[in-house]
Amino acid sequence: MLSAKWLKKRWPAILVVALTALGGAAVLFDTYILPGLSVARQEPPAIETRVATWLLRHSVPAGARKRVNPLAKDIAAISAGKTLFAAKCETCHAYEGGGKTEIGANVYPRPPSLHELVPTLTDGEIFYHIRYGIRNTAMPGWTFPDEQVWQLVSFLRHIPYVASSKGEPITKQQEAAVNGANYVGSKSCKGCHAEVYARWQKTRMAKVVLDPKVHPDAITPDLSKADPAIVNFTKNDVALVYGSHWKQRYFRKVGDDYFPIPAQFNLDTKKWSKYHVPDTGDWWAPLYPDPKGDNSGRPTGPLCDGCHSVNYNIDTKKPAEWNVGCEQCHGAGSAHVAHPTLANILNPARQNFVQANDTCISCHSQGQPLNNPIKGKYYDWPVGYHAGLRLADHWKLEPHTLGETSFTHFPDGTAHKNRMQGNDFVQSLMYTRGVTCFSCHDPHGSKNDAMLRQPANEICSSCHGINTQNGPHAASIEAHTHHPANSPGSLCVSCHMPKILPQLPGGPFVSTHTFKFVTPAETDALKIPNACNTCHKDKTTAWASAELAKWDDVSVWRMGGAR
Repeated sequence: MLSAKWLKKRWPAILVVALTALGGAAVLFDTYILPGLSVARQEPPAIETRVATWLLRHSVPAGARKRVNPLAKDIAAISAGKTLFAAKCETCHAYEGGGKTEIGANVYPRPPSLHELVPTLTDGEIFYHIRYGIRNTAMPGWTFPDEQVWQLVSFLRHIPYVASSKGEPITKQQEAAVNGANYVGSKSCKGCHAEVYARWQKTRMAKVVLDPKVHPDAITPDLSKADPAIVNFTKNDVALVYGSHWKQRYFRKVGDDYFPIPAQFNLDTKKWSKYHVPDTGDWWAPLYPDPKGDNSGRPTGPLCDGCHSVNYNIDTKKPAEWNVGCEQCHGAGSAHVAHPTLANILNPARQNFVQANDTCISCHSQGQPLNNPIKGKYYDWPVGYHAGLRLADHWKLEPHTLGETSFTHFPDGTAHKNRMQGNDFVQSLMYTRGVTCFSCHDPHGSKNDAMLRQPANEICSSCHGINTQNGPHAASIEAHTHHPANSPGSLCVSCHMPKILPQLPGGPFVSTHTFKFVTPAETDALKIPNACNTCHKDKTTAWASAELAKWDDVSVWRMGGAR
């Protein structure tokens, strides 16, 4: 035991030693520990990870841990959770939950692999962490309504693995599987995917081509009451009916080919008109001469059927299935039907955004096969392409020269012909940012217009919230649109996706997909319809420009006007 006398006598020396030790520790800390201590790119030490995980698991109150997801088996909740995850969580966690994003890969600590973490957590723990966030990490606390948090929990329970134990991306396994499989038809999917199949059956995809002998109600108009100068055929002449929403056309069979009858019915106006493409109306028209104007020289096989069926065979002139069936997007399904696994059927939602979008662009675009003609015939669809292949190896989009008006494009490159959503979309900032067609549309069908996943404004606002980085930069939607709430002028699509692509001469029209705001000045200069005068048909472009010039939150220079 040290005596007080001894300590008193030697305290200066002890102080010097202590200060020296502290100084040495400070030097060591400053030299070896402090530099880089604030860097977020460092990997946390294993001991820190273990301690943090233990603290995280034990920080959730017992009552919260025991909560059970009331929406666990609700398929609609899983789908809604997927949409919410894409809008709010993918930035850090990645679309498949792996966390390897630009942000996720460079925060401290890293986002965990949800594939490994989620199975170890209770429903209540997942809910708690989403609701309250996790301190000293990049995980924020979200203020969604409880139902939406549970939707996220539902989706996270079903988030699929995207890599095998060998580290091979599962999309590569899926592509290999469908490329080696046979087509079995959409009905083969019904047993396991009854809910999705039921929704799909109600879509335009499922009934774009109908046989009136199988579907007696397929022909919408009463042919007996039509103008005989246009309609000179009967139901018995119709082998296939095309279209169920915008327009109807009718095909007759001659030999082993189908040919359009030269009449079409506008389902919007309930009026008939002649159907014949002039030689200047499309690139293929001069190559299929039709002097009689009865379409007898224009078979649907080379010009239509590849996009209105599954796996159309140009040699047999028969498809595996009429209409846009399951295997058109998911690939041949024989292997999956025989032994259903995640790895032997293609899911475009797991592909990169280029391949995923190409699934839709293969038909929703104007272009030509890379090698045309094929076996002596010119085709207007990507012959040889199917889900699991690379579209660019089979298809090229219709070219356009800026400043020129062509049969497909306005001078600025915006489409003015139907079936050009893909041509528009690949020019957009949305496409550049990795948005996919099915980020907005549900190809399996929905209750919303155009098979949108949600009403249009809800979809747009999920990424473009008021005063968020993506904008709009305004106090409210009304302040941004300068139109009353809930009016057509306050719909995002009214200005950014105006209906200017004609389904038929004079309408109906479908939306452009460049997402650009076309100004009245561009209408004057380039003859492109603008959103203002598309609604305000009784006004002039000068009036529209003058109105826009009054909006202080919009650049007058960008609008092409002057003060």
